[in-house]
Amino acid sequence: MAAKLEYIWLDGYKPTQSLRSKTKIEADFSGKLEDCPNWSFDGSSTEQAPGGSSDCILKPVFICPDPQRKEGYLVMCEVLNSAGEPHESNGRALIQDDDNDFWFGFEQEYFLWDPETNKPLGFPAGGYPGPQGPYYCSVGANNAFGRDIVEEHLDVCLDAGLNVEGINAEVAAGQWEFQIFAKGAKEAGDQIWVARYLLERIGETYGVSINWHCKPLGTLDWNGSGMHANFSNTVLRTAASEETYKKILEAFRPVVKEHIEVYGADNELRLTGKHETASINDYSYGVSDRGASIRIPLYTVQKGWSGYLEDRRPNSAADPYKVAARIIKTVKSAVL
Repeated sequence: MAAKLEYIWLDGYKPTQSLRSKTKIEADFSGKLEDCPNWSFDGSSTEQAPGGSSDCILKPVFICPDPQRKEGYLVMCEVLNSAGEPHESNGRALIQDDDNDFWFGFEQEYFLWDPETNKPLGFPAGGYPGPQGPYYCSVGANNAFGRDIVEEHLDVCLDAGLNVEGINAEVAAGQWEFQIFAKGAKEAGDQIWVARYLLERIGETYGVSINWHCKPLGTLDWNGSGMHANFSNTVLRTAASEETYKKILEAFRPVVKEHIEVYGADNELRLTGKHETASINDYSYGVSDRGASIRIPLYTVQKGWSGYLEDRRPNSAADPYKVAARIIKTVKSAVL
């Protein structure tokens, strides 16, 4: 039976890339990544090539079942230029983690958005709901909005074999979160992008869009959306040393600008020092401190300074590939 392979990639739009996809039919498909051929697309329609030389190449890098289509597969791809080299928009190619020593757990926040009111689900057309507080991890029709979409997304992700570790309603009305963990930075990014793709596609059937912007409600007193990056490598997992942790944490201090550049557009609207964030102009870290740039989890301290760290600065629209690549580079730069 013929298989439907949905090739998924990131376009070249700036400052925030979007997902694109198209279907390839393959007869007698094995279901294996190595049997997914490279494919091409019109890069002039995605801000990735000029019209006179428009072909870009899709290189499959991750595959999983597509639970929503008969004989379907989801194929995450890197974009190559016509010479077969990584395209400038290809953040995955920046990751230096060929041995999968780095583990990443991303906490992906987002808003379910009503296109008719241009507000999150749960916001009345003519105003605002009650102040945030009762919506976090909430239950009940007065506080939880869009649960049917969120539950369907969770089931579909699990059926696809993605390593979703949990979901919850977030601090603002209409705001939700899912968490994905993978051993290997590239796969963590692959799974986040496929999960984002599935959520977007589910939203289509409900007439609800997914708002990934880090501060869609502007300067109003509502939380923004982040994509907190929990990370470790062998050193962090086995350090047994507060001194080692502090050397790694201090390696982040001189490269704040480089991190912010890839932590998502408009992050200055979110990183204000309020709403569980550190100021974009500061760099700080602390044990169990959700107001710090990087949180040292209590788990890590209780395990004798062996565990992981959480960079709380990446925002919800950031590219997990670029976030992981920059974190890896900084951790590896630490003089231990």
